[in-house]
Amino acid sequence: MDLTVVAYVIYLLVSVGLTVWVARTLSRNGRIFLGDVLHGNEKLADAVNHLLVVGFYLVNLGFVALYLNQDEAIADARGVFEAVSTKLGVVLLVLGALHLGNVFVLNRIRRRGIMEREQLPPVPPQGWAAPAAGA
Repeated sequence: MDLTVVAYVIYLLVSVGLTVWVARTLSRNGRIFLGDVLHGNEKLADAVNHLLVVGFYLVNLGFVALYLNQDEAIADARGVFEAVSTKLGVVLLVLGALHLGNVFVLNRIRRRGIMEREQLPPVPPQGWAAPAAGA
């Protein structure tokens, strides 16, 4: 059997397995964060969480598929490990950078919401109104 094909199979199995595991982990733990970002709107948090997971799968699996190509034939078991580890390392680094970018954006949205909630009125009170008679 061609060792390049063996490397492809190992790479795909590990990449898809990691993708599913990371997506589930991000979905489960990210939902709480999204709930806070979206001011407790649980339905919206669930919808955004689902859309982020779908996007994660599309980007990750698309990158894994594009990065599958191996230019050189693999001659021995060492070559299989080197090719698979290089490919997986690049995939994990790119996805880690994308994840940190998402967290950065969501945190900026969250901080902006906190600042809006804690913001003082634009004009200080100018006096007190007397209570209505009979109140």
